[in-house]
Amino acid sequence: MRSNVLARTLVGVTAVVGLSVGSLATAGTSFAASQPAAKPAVNAPTIGIPIPPNNFGLSTERAKNWQCRLRDNGYDPGPINGILGSESWRAAQTMFNDLGLRAGPVNGDPATNTLVPLQRYLNLFGYGLTVDGDAGLRFQAAFSDLNSTGC
Repeated sequence: MRSNVLARTLVGVTAVVGLSVGSLATAGTSFAASQPAAKPAVNAPTIGIPIPPNNFGLSTERAKNWQCRLRDNGYDPGPINGILGSESWRAAQTMFNDLGLRAGPVNGDPATNTLVPLQRYLNLFGYGLTVDGDAGLRFQAAFSDLNSTGC
């Protein structure tokens, strides 16, 4: 009889623990499921976000020379102001594509799709750069040297 009482006690405790754990697990999932999906606080547009200017180490005067080079080759870099913004980089990307330097999409973003063809362009003038999309010091020195004269 004693083992019968012990068995019933053990079964009762196991049942209580099982129900408690099951209730907690269910409560956790039902609580999580009842929450509405999170929504972003602000809807940012996917296009039309301004890209900050990037002169890749050029002084204002040498950036103006680059803009003049683009203009003089028939591309519209926007105002000749020494700030290489989206307009200047769109003009450069268009020129690179026209020269077969494979800039890809013309989007005005001075990222890898602009740096790689710009390195190829600089190499047309004998700079011997590694074409890797890295805007390091050697690239900056070559870009600056190319634009030492202009406007």
